[in-house]
Amino acid sequence: MKHFLPILAVLSLALLAGCSAVTPMTGSLYVQMDGPVAVGSAAGSSKVGEAQAQGIIGIVTGDASISTAMKNGGITKIHHVDSKVTNILGIYAKYITVVYGE
Repeated sequence: MKHFLPILAVLSLALLAGCSAVTPMTGSLYVQMDGPVAVGSAAGSSKVGEAQAQGIIGIVTGDASISTAMKNGGITKIHHVDSKVTNILGIYAKYITVVYGE
């Protein structure tokens, strides 16, 4: 029991750091953040496409790539790309890539 607490503390910190490392700002309790990713050369942004990945207790699945978001929105030229990040206690995390373009 004496060694259990330090091991549990290290594992908890590893989980929190791993799930919150996808954002430029980290919060160990809660993160709800929207932010910029990139800017493209398209003149307008009449179409929007999203792609997402989710994680629960350190197991992450999904495809939050820009190319998948482009495909989902029928976009061939990028105007700009944003991201939406949610992280709750390192237990649940979601990353959404949002692509705007033509």
